[in-house]
Amino acid sequence: MEEELKCPVCGSLFREPIILPCSHNVCLPCARTIAVQTPESEQHLPPLLHSRGPAPPAAAAPGAGPGAGPGAAAGSAACLDSESAAGGGGGDHADKLSLHSETDSGYGSYTPSLKSPNGVRVLPLVPAPPGAAAAPRGAGPASSSLTCPQCHRSASLDQRGLRGFQRNRLLEAIVQRYQQGRAAAAAAAKCQLCDRSPPEPAAVLCEQCEVLYCAACQLRCHPARGPFAKHRLVPPPAHPGAPGGGGDGGGGKGAGGGRKLPTCAEHDLENYSMYCVSCRSPVCYQCLEEGKHSKHDVKALGAMWKQHKAQLSQALNGVSDKAKEAKEFLVQLKNLLQQIQENGLDYEACLVAQCDALVDALTRQKAKLLTKVTKEREHKLKVVWDQINHCTLKLRQSTGLMEYCLEVIKENDPSGFLQISDALIKRVQVSQEQWVKGALEPKVSAEFDLTLDSEPLLQSIHQLDFIQMKCRVPPVPLLQLEKCCTRNNSVTLAWRMPPLTHNPVDGYILELDDGDGGQFREVYVGKETLCTIDGLHFNSTYNARVKAFNSSGVGPYSKTVILQTSDVAWFTFDPSSAHRDIVLSNDNQTATCNSYDDRVVLGTAAFSKGVHYWELHVDRYDNHPDPAFGIARINVVKDMMLGKDDKAWAMYVDNNRSWFMHCNSHTNRTEGGVSKGATVGVLLDLNKHNLTFYINGQQQGPPAFENIEGVFMPALSLNRNVQVTLHTGLEVPQSVKQPKLPNN
Repeated sequence: MEEELKCPVCGSLFREPIILPCSHNVCLPCARTIAVQTPESEQHLPPLLHSRGPAPPAAAAPGAGPGAGPGAAAGSAACLDSESAAGGGGGDHADKLSLHSETDSGYGSYTPSLKSPNGVRVLPLVPAPPGAAAAPRGAGPASSSLTCPQCHRSASLDQRGLRGFQRNRLLEAIVQRYQQGRAAAAAAAKCQLCDRSPPEPAAVLCEQCEVLYCAACQLRCHPARGPFAKHRLVPPPAHPGAPGGGGDGGGGKGAGGGRKLPTCAEHDLENYSMYCVSCRSPVCYQCLEEGKHSKHDVKALGAMWKQHKAQLSQALNGVSDKAKEAKEFLVQLKNLLQQIQENGLDYEACLVAQCDALVDALTRQKAKLLTKVTKEREHKLKVVWDQINHCTLKLRQSTGLMEYCLEVIKENDPSGFLQISDALIKRVQVSQEQWVKGALEPKVSAEFDLTLDSEPLLQSIHQLDFIQMKCRVPPVPLLQLEKCCTRNNSVTLAWRMPPLTHNPVDGYILELDDGDGGQFREVYVGKETLCTIDGLHFNSTYNARVKAFNSSGVGPYSKTVILQTSDVAWFTFDPSSAHRDIVLSNDNQTATCNSYDDRVVLGTAAFSKGVHYWELHVDRYDNHPDPAFGIARINVVKDMMLGKDDKAWAMYVDNNRSWFMHCNSHTNRTEGGVSKGATVGVLLDLNKHNLTFYINGQQQGPPAFENIEGVFMPALSLNRNVQVTLHTGLEVPQSVKQPKLPNN
């Protein structure tokens, strides 16, 4: 409550509070500070464009707020001058500011301002021009005004000055009780760690430790360093029995308990006795007799007091409910903080375990790959060594044979040479054949035929991220009943997910029954949370429900909402399906034609169930044309008279007689036609599956068609000699109304 008891200008508790016309409060000394005074010779200029004279003496300026010394106003003026100098000079600075007149926005002109201790901008006094007489304290000239520091609305001061504003004595009494209670509470609060008896009064309360400390114990047990550096120390709270701390305090007095009754601001000797409803202020008897309230609506002060108390109590109940919800929400948020901390630790542990498992798997795979490389190396080495040994042996044998053959060739004994030459030649040839192609080539290469492609795995490691949170099925959607509605034979449903829903939602499934208590069927699947279903039955009750789904499955159904379609149909001619020669006006309720040939236009409604009645008024009828009225399918031929194909059932009529027509078959000629001003009624009874026509309230012939089933739309064909206006939303006339049958 303390924030409500602080002045928006000085930031301290109210002192002599006054009520501004905008219903905000301000201290009387602060009001003197923020009052703007304008010389009468310059009333026509905005305050910012007045010439700046030297600052008035400190003694002539009012205090800047509670406790302000004589130099407060001078300090404010000096601060204002410094701001003006920083902006490039007084006149130039004023020209660059945006000025808004009261006639433009209801707010006073904006002026440079100072900041009060609580952050609210304060409008300073504009220095008077040289030689101007100082205004009397508390009562400015006729051109003085005061701007509310909260809503910035400007109020003009009359000849009484600030005394023209009412004193908020009720707020003043509450502030006084609050100060007394706070002082008593501060005296009652004792240190909880003192060894003295009795303990010393508490000086501070630690919000984190929730312990009261006196000054000595706070320095000794709770220093502002180390782990206590971030703790917040606040003044000790008021005890529950003190005023302002939750109890009544016993410091206040009722209106008749000794407090001096407030007197009228206009008439000092009169007490308030009535309440002016027009001005919303209490008035005295003389105000009614000779003041400005003489012709206003007034009521008894006590009665209005009780009435406004009741209104305030009722409004407080709503605020109390919201405050209770806010407290519960705060508890929920605090629990959410704890859950976030716990879940964060769990996720960290899970992440570390998963990454460690990946590292272990990579280490094991590394050992396997190294084993393969070792085996391949040993195999290559063995092959090369075997080839070296084999080649060395063959080379030694060939070298020995060559040396032996050279020695044989050196001998001069022909007979001896010929004895061994054949065998020796064969040995040499066999030895030569041993060095076939490929024998002098290595069987293995120095390169390893092993390729390790780590790029995909590296990319996977770089892309390793949380692709999806732990997913559960979505919760139950909440139907927004304030947005659900029906119009004609269409229904609109809206829903949303509960707040603080963390499970993802991929889409929704909306289900609707058949309007007769039958099975539900899916009518919409998608991500939108608003859906309109058209083409339903009139005068039917539908049940609807919705559920959400995601990759984990389908969530539970919402509550079932019951929707009732209209009893009767409201529709117009449909411009989208009409022949291009048809001209529609009067919000698509009046039809004419540009052609001498008959052209067809349909209605916007479609009927498959129930009893429906509409009328068509003949606005113009020239040269005895044959307009046709009836029903048709959506794909009826639109460039000839209604009823000439098998998609329409109609009655065409001239000025003397009428015929029923379907598939170009004319039946039931009936006397009686139409003229300008006539009314043709169409009764479609899909309970009995027949169609009946009326002219000027009288049935025209027998029921026109029997055993008709399916979906039908109102239809009309006409040429340029006829103009017709459609009337819908009509109840079935009592003379022709059929007994209501149960819906099928």
